[in-house]
Amino acid sequence: MKATGLIVEYNPFHYGHQYHFLQSKEVSGADCTVAIMSGNFLQRGEPAIIDKWHRAQIALQSGIDIVLEIPYVFAVQNSDLFAKGAVLSLDALGVDSICFGSEDGSIEPFVKAHSKLQEHEKDYHESLHEHLKEGLSFPEASRHAYHKIGLGDDAIDLGQPNNILGFSYTKTILEYNLNIKPLTIQRKQSGYHDETIEHKIASATSIRKEILSQGYITEEAKGSLPPLTVEALEQYRDLTGSWHEWELYFPLLQYKISTMSPEELGQIHGVEEGLEYRFKQTIHKANNFQEWMNLIKTKRYTWTRLQRTLTHILTNTKTEEIESINTINQVPYVRLLGMTNNGQQYISQQKKDMNCPLITPLHKGEHPFLTIEERAVDSYLSMFKPTIKRERRNREFMPPILP
Repeated sequence: MKATGLIVEYNPFHYGHQYHFLQSKEVSGADCTVAIMSGNFLQRGEPAIIDKWHRAQIALQSGIDIVLEIPYVFAVQNSDLFAKGAVLSLDALGVDSICFGSEDGSIEPFVKAHSKLQEHEKDYHESLHEHLKEGLSFPEASRHAYHKIGLGDDAIDLGQPNNILGFSYTKTILEYNLNIKPLTIQRKQSGYHDETIEHKIASATSIRKEILSQGYITEEAKGSLPPLTVEALEQYRDLTGSWHEWELYFPLLQYKISTMSPEELGQIHGVEEGLEYRFKQTIHKANNFQEWMNLIKTKRYTWTRLQRTLTHILTNTKTEEIESINTINQVPYVRLLGMTNNGQQYISQQKKDMNCPLITPLHKGEHPFLTIEERAVDSYLSMFKPTIKRERRNREFMPPILP
């Protein structure tokens, strides 16, 4: 069997994701689709609107064959580390290709861009450090550095979010010399960061904003969501009483930051250059999460970077616990969330050749990253009443989902 990998978040699964999945099967000629998905916390440092199990269920019912989870230590990271965790996990399961959506829509510019980066790597890093010293954020400094070496003129636009992620996926495949073919399809209609719903294929950002601001799934939002997603979103809210958003975690952040010393905060991954003092000085000056973010955001610290750091505070993830992710060249485990019958056949074919364990229940794997994973689950569920929290937590120790 031939498999193609999809690196996703499905927050929530919408018609654009459906298009990506169907096009990926077509361009890859794969017999099996393997989606590796961020868990309860996402790459941009946000809690997923509904938990990973419900999102995995939607994916399987929509036709995806296997859903894996990107380990938390890779999921809530910059694009290169996010890509590393996702791509190496898919490689461990033996996929033949990885297909991603991009603003460009052609794979050749990504491969050429990697060659140019290798050729001018020293110039790139020198320019990057110069711009960081000027106080620019990493994405902005990186964009200027890419432009300096000729990426951005006649090559791909590495200021576009999907191109940034796609370039990270391509770099990982090529730099680790993986036996995986990178493929891409062009995004349709809406941009990654669009905040309003303009088309049937809308951005997940615009759909979440519409739902969370109104407190219910509006007709406008329903027009961009498959019925399965609408049903799952409504079921989740009926089951738990709420969808997830940062505002609901703000009191917990206030408590944690107020009761931690600057030295303790300084050990958290992402807290550097005096951020611990900025956090402590401002945490009681805001009435909600949005207000507080506006107080702490600077030109150097983007909204996304701050959210990732706050996620690590919430989950108590220390730099020393995860520093090995920078040097490891294979993932310590692959976590399976769910599979169809077709997916089960593929896993049976591949399992004997895997270079790491395939796990589902948390207690079935022993690795320090799984301890962090359990903390991330508890942090995500902390907004719920004890009965709901216990029920949702128990799901972590059960077999994979079957649609």
